[in-house]
Amino acid sequence: MTKDQTNVPSEKQLLRHRKEKAQFLLDAGIPLYPNDFRRSAEIGDVLEAHGEKDENVLLQENLTFALCGRIMAHRSFGKATFFHIQDTSGKIQVYAQRDDLGVEQYGVFKKFEIGDIVGVSGALFRTKTGELTIKSAAVRLLSKSMRPLPEKYHGLKDVETRYRQRYVDLLVNDRARDIFRKRTAIVQFIRNFLNERGFLEVETPMMQPIAGGATAKPFRTHHNALDMDLFLRIAPELYLKRLLVGGFDRVYEINRNFRNEGIDTRHNPEFTMIEFYWAYATFVDLMDLTQELLGDLAKSVCGTHLVEYQGNVIDLQDGWVRMPFHESLEIIGGVSPEIYRDYDKCKDLAQKLGEAVHPKEKLGKLQAKLFDNLVEPKLIQPHFIYHYPTDISPLSRKNDANPEITDRFELFICGQEMANAFSELNDPYDQKDRFEEQVREKAAGDDEAHAMDEDYIRALEYGMPPAAGQGIGIDRLVMLLTDSPSIREVILFPLLRPEITG
Repeated sequence: MTKDQTNVPSEKQLLRHRKEKAQFLLDAGIPLYPNDFRRSAEIGDVLEAHGEKDENVLLQENLTFALCGRIMAHRSFGKATFFHIQDTSGKIQVYAQRDDLGVEQYGVFKKFEIGDIVGVSGALFRTKTGELTIKSAAVRLLSKSMRPLPEKYHGLKDVETRYRQRYVDLLVNDRARDIFRKRTAIVQFIRNFLNERGFLEVETPMMQPIAGGATAKPFRTHHNALDMDLFLRIAPELYLKRLLVGGFDRVYEINRNFRNEGIDTRHNPEFTMIEFYWAYATFVDLMDLTQELLGDLAKSVCGTHLVEYQGNVIDLQDGWVRMPFHESLEIIGGVSPEIYRDYDKCKDLAQKLGEAVHPKEKLGKLQAKLFDNLVEPKLIQPHFIYHYPTDISPLSRKNDANPEITDRFELFICGQEMANAFSELNDPYDQKDRFEEQVREKAAGDDEAHAMDEDYIRALEYGMPPAAGQGIGIDRLVMLLTDSPSIREVILFPLLRPEITG
């Protein structure tokens, strides 16, 4: 252990020091958590309105403000102290001087620490270095911080601690705050984009008696009063399509889905999707709409349609490719038709790639395993891969010319799926046959196979208009537009293992 390390106080010592400071303030009659200070402006508003004014103008105007914020840094020079306070809108420097505050109040102020939230009243001026500053006439404690913030230049070093203590990460990490501001802007843009095109925002059940709308393993829960098992939804799809039956021609929902799957840089069991459904449209219409949406979105929130993600420059305006599923296996994956069309050869190649193959898996599933390994990682620029095999698309409309494929596409950018869409299957008899096939696959051991939904079949029997629908992963979209390598960077509180204490 070095000499410097021996001088670093322990966490226990730091906490004890904070408690001692707090007790001093209480003994001096200073409340630790008052709620009677009223600010006159946010810091960002002051900076925007007066940030470009020179010293003479500021002195002439003699503008005074009452601002609130957390102390993020301070430099003390005995009888005077410079410190910065930060609120959600920005950060500003404050100058506190004993001659202005008085000996007693300045002595109390000197007990304030980095992390404390204070209210400051005073006039604007510029320092000799030109920094806009509040010359405080009064400083009041508004909330005592009983834990020290992480050291300024290092922040929270451990990534998991950043996610677990996101409240601290947001305090000290400008990039983290920027990501979540941009996330809000992304969601708001998508909502406005669809509203302007006549889509109606709706809400559908989070707890469902049947886990439907996607092939995924659900979370199960139990309702005591009704004594029935329910599932956290894996997708809102079947409820949204019931609304098409009910006469709403354009609907969307932005909300959470839950899938009982592994956790990695692209997956979190709780995630945000937008799903939208458009009557009298086809999957080709959705390709056009999606290309317009993402190009306009990037321009709005990033200032350009050229987005850099992990070293790749992605063109969200002109870089789009449309390619059939089987053609992508051949052209991008290097798999010849004589292999991907032959069950045994396809199975052998999938196993060589390390994929587990179940005895009753169909050819389309084997082809999907080849795609996942040999094609998907290479799709850097935006690719619409369309005409997926029917046996892996239980809710999609069969292609008129070839019933072995469906009018479905998935969107890939930077080697990951961003969206799934298709012309909807609205034939109740075809849908029932496919549900029954899914039930057989579930019985054979596929725990992600779709369950039978008799009520949905009944809804289709009333007549659902021809339509197209799409789901877009909001989290992955935010990853792309903020150059974030992990989904945990763009979810405020991602799921983590329980914290080990003691």
